[in-house]
Amino acid sequence: MNFEDLGLGEEVLKAVAEAGYSTPTPIQEKAIPIVLMGRDVLGCAQTGTGKTASFTLPMIEILASGQAKARMPRSLILEPTRELAAQVAENFEKYGKHHKLTMALLIGGTSMAEQTAALDKGVDVLIATPGRLLDLFERGGLLLNDVRTLVIDEADRMLDMGFIPDVEKIVSLIPTIRQTLFFSATMPPAIRKLADAFLMNPKEITVARPATTADTVTQGLFMMKATGMGSHVAREKREVLRKLLKAENLKNAIIFCNRKRDVGIVYRSLERHGFNAGQLHGDMVQSARMEVLSKFKNGELTILVCSDVAARGLDIKEMSHVFNFDVPTHAEDYVHRIGRTGRAGNQGTAYTLATRDDAKYLDAIKRTIGKPIPEVKGEGAASKDEPTPDKGEEKPQRGRGRGRDRSEERKERPQREERQEKPKRDRNKGRHRRDEEDNEPDVPVKGMGDHVPAFMMRSAIEEPKKKPTKKAAKKPAAKKKAPAKKKAAEKEIAKEDTGETKKKTTRRRTTKKAKESPKAAETPQPVDEQPAAAPEDASQEA
Repeated sequence: MNFEDLGLGEEVLKAVAEAGYSTPTPIQEKAIPIVLMGRDVLGCAQTGTGKTASFTLPMIEILASGQAKARMPRSLILEPTRELAAQVAENFEKYGKHHKLTMALLIGGTSMAEQTAALDKGVDVLIATPGRLLDLFERGGLLLNDVRTLVIDEADRMLDMGFIPDVEKIVSLIPTIRQTLFFSATMPPAIRKLADAFLMNPKEITVARPATTADTVTQGLFMMKATGMGSHVAREKREVLRKLLKAENLKNAIIFCNRKRDVGIVYRSLERHGFNAGQLHGDMVQSARMEVLSKFKNGELTILVCSDVAARGLDIKEMSHVFNFDVPTHAEDYVHRIGRTGRAGNQGTAYTLATRDDAKYLDAIKRTIGKPIPEVKGEGAASKDEPTPDKGEEKPQRGRGRGRDRSEERKERPQREERQEKPKRDRNKGRHRRDEEDNEPDVPVKGMGDHVPAFMMRSAIEEPKKKPTKKAAKKPAAKKKAPAKKKAAEKEIAKEDTGETKKKTTRRRTTKKAKESPKAAETPQPVDEQPAAAPEDASQEA
């Protein structure tokens, strides 16, 4: 079957042909006619089977007639991550370039002013993450009353990331009379319950068993010799990874790590050894994330070290290899990780680096995909014939990591105890000898032992002789000085008293004289003034 048989218009078919596609995938072949009929769809298919085009192509055909109003989009597509939302926007631009449709992308880490300006003009297709959509709605920059088509993509990923409450709130704001398209790579009971609440009489389309890997992907498992969680395990993994990157016929590759911290460590290690690599994780600024992703898609970067933020929906042409530096803790994530390669019928290779401690995660992956990951024997991999540390056999280890063999520690313990027996006996002997010496009566200083220096013993003996002489010399001097000060103070007081008495006696004498001679009392200074007044009288007479 060709795309012409699916009921699409000429403009859409022309854009698909220009993109290089001629035959639809199974999910596209079954979903596109149902979407064009206006029915709800519940789609479940493997990752990398073309689910994005199965709803973008018919949506472009439906939205070709009509016009959008300001702040009221006609259709809404919800995506769990920013990278996946940006990829869906690229698909709309690629397949809708012959239509005059407007589109807006609402994701975090970008300018909100530009997004509101685009909404004010009116958009036909709104692609958003749940958080930024609700933020704009609460600010009054968006209305959802005119949405007629709702697409919930990667629903299982939204469940893992905790976006389901936000999705439920968004669905409650949309009119009940609408067309809902629900797509997921896996179908756990929680997703089934959510689909029953959102969809109305849907057409269920299941291309393959949920959570299965594509046949175009060659899988391999490398078991490390080291065990535990120490740095020696990560060092061995990095060595094996570099050997695989050099040995394989590598065109481009994605390396997945469980933690953001490990993403930076692996990226710096590869860069130090001359590999053309980049890193991508959730703590990076959105502009830096988009720049790294665009370089990787354009071929400027050969290797991309990333966390699970890039595990869903990223479509990179002819991806040759995927490496799991860590075994994913969720079995579904393994399906999505290796689904980045072997897409659109191309062949791909996926290798996983694991240790004996990852046995429970490997068993969960085996139950999910229905078969074990085939183990590869090679340099750096532990063979099945080698004894594991759990069996208690000796195995040379380096460093002091947590993965150190416990059997070695058990064998070393008795040797350490034998080494410590001799110093213990010597200490006891010395202790008994000191106890006997302490009981002797002629010890000069009590409580100090026989290790007291001689100068301390000398000072202790001479101190009693010097103390009485010093005290006797100091005490009389203190007694003599005290009365001398008192006597000096008494003399000063006596002097002051005598001066005051003398003044009183002179005053008494002057008063007596004044009473005897009243004329002299009238002039206070008779002796000094009379000689000066006599010549004046003489001159007046002359």
